[in-house]
Amino acid sequence: MDAVVRFFKEGGVWMLPIAFVSFLVLGIAIERVIVIVFRLNLNGAAFMAQIQKLVMANNIDRAVKLCNAAPHAALPKVIKAGLTRANKGEIEIQTSIEEAMLEVMPPLTKRSGALATLASLSTLLGLLGTVMGLIGAFRAVAKADPAQKSQILTEFIAEAMNCTAFGLMVGIPGLFAHMYLAGSVKKITDELDMYSVKLENLLITRGKGGLDTSQSPEG
Repeated sequence: MDAVVRFFKEGGVWMLPIAFVSFLVLGIAIERVIVIVFRLNLNGAAFMAQIQKLVMANNIDRAVKLCNAAPHAALPKVIKAGLTRANKGEIEIQTSIEEAMLEVMPPLTKRSGALATLASLSTLLGLLGTVMGLIGAFRAVAKADPAQKSQILTEFIAEAMNCTAFGLMVGIPGLFAHMYLAGSVKKITDELDMYSVKLENLLITRGKGGLDTSQSPEG
């Protein structure tokens, strides 16, 4: 702990804005992981396989209840919107699915670019602290006694390097968090696009009498 305090103090005043950015990065990363990974996400393939079996068995009500079992996830919301219009026309099914897609996308993509921006900002602040530290070093050395120049230069260079290091320590994890969350968002959006189209085609085929609903798929 003493080493951390000393590292922070030696970095000078520019460590403060970097620390502020680090709290923002941490807070946004935690919030996005909770929302994207634990609330909006689910096993899309397994979920859709159950929905398909129920629709083919003409058990729409049970399929809707299955969607209600995961009220916060993005995919069940879109699928439920289509199921509630299962007995309507093709246009109504498409419209309801599109409306549901528009509703679930904002919470999914919210603050999507904030982590990358803050990670870059922390690196730039570290670089700025380094430059300012070097400027201060040259000014101090120019006015210092020859016997003290070495010590003064060492102190200012330590300040400069600490800012760079701290900026990178915040920026690198921030970029990794952004990359992970961006991949999670892409996975969910790809599933939304693919499974919404599959459901739409399934319901339209059902409405035209193209499904054999006299028995379950296992029969």
